[in-house]
Amino acid sequence: MDAKDNKTIEVPMGNTKEDIKAREAIISDVYRCWYEANPSKAVYNTHLKDFINVRFLSINETVHHASISYLSTLAVLQLDTILRCSVVYGKPKPPKKGVANQKVFAYMLEMHHELIGIGLVKMMVGVKRTGEKVQYCITAIEV
Repeated sequence: MDAKDNKTIEVPMGNTKEDIKAREAIISDVYRCWYEANPSKAVYNTHLKDFINVRFLSINETVHHASISYLSTLAVLQLDTILRCSVVYGKPKPPKKGVANQKVFAYMLEMHHELIGIGLVKMMVGVKRTGEKVQYCITAIEV
């Protein structure tokens, strides 16, 4: 989803099951459109000086976590900007114990990017033992 799509997206603000399902559909659609525009399924991050790959895991985790929050859903609408411009925050972290989806990673990077009207956004990036970087999840940091 992009400004050039000329679409107005109505993101539900509530916390009902229907609102969350609608936000899940919006986030899935954002990734579908991004995939169509980025057949390599990767984008160069200027801070890492490396590519961040978007995989099925990226979509699943982000749909599940970001759809819970209105602001997180709004943040995902700017997926490409977040992937390109986020900067590493803090030190690399080990994968969370007991989280099966993180077992494939050697360590996790927390990255931040400030979005106008939304605030600070956190993107988790998993780094495989091969060095491949995979976008894991995107959420807004609500204070």
